[in-house]
Formats: sequence, C-alpha cells, structure tokens
Amino acid sequence: MEDRALAAPCGIYCGACEFLGGQCAGCVAVAGRPFWTEQVPEKVCPIFDCCVDTEGLEHCGLCDTFPCKTFLELRDPSMSDEEAERALADRQAALLRRSQVGTETWLSERSK
Repeated sequence: MEDRALAAPCGIYCGACEFLGGQCAGCVAVAGRPFWTEQVPEKVCPIFDCCVDTEGLEHCGLCDTFPCKTFLELRDPSMSDEEAERALADRQAALLRRSQVGTETWLSERSK
C-alpha cells in the first residue's frame, strides 16, 4: 500500500517531487503547509485550504465546482506559461483519474 500522504489534493503525486524528504514531507503530511507557503499570506496552500480544510474533501476531483478559480489560478511562479499550462492539464487529468479509480489505485499507478 502506498503512503496516502503522497497524494496531494491538487493532483500532484508528491512521491515524484524533488523536494520530498528534504524540504517537504508531502502536502498531506504537512497539512497543506509545504516550504513554499512561507511566501503566501495565509501560510497554507490555497488549494489545500479550500479542498481539505473548508470543503472536507480528499482531493479537488471530488468537488462539484472542479476546476474552480483557486485551482486554475495557483501556479508555480518559476514556470513559464507553457509549463504552467501543461502542469495544470496534468493535474486535472490526474484528479479525474483519481476520481475514477480511487486514491489507492492512483497511488499504485503513479509509483510505478
């Protein structure tokens, strides 16, 4: 069984992240407060806050308003517009797949 802490609500698989184990333990493990949230006013990821803290959902793909403004507008400022668009499309596809097969299967697929 894969570690569910590696399944971020936004569709990112934390197991593939270069910061895992160093600067971050995974989005779920740090309750939506990865290292980069030091740079945002609320000190929590806006997507995590909305999805988990406010809506009480496991991931955005389970939300009736997916993809919402918060999901669509949050981006890594170090990415080019093309990279950000590709990352957004990848996260949307990941969440749709996760909604279809469940988190355990999705994690198993991602870890291969």
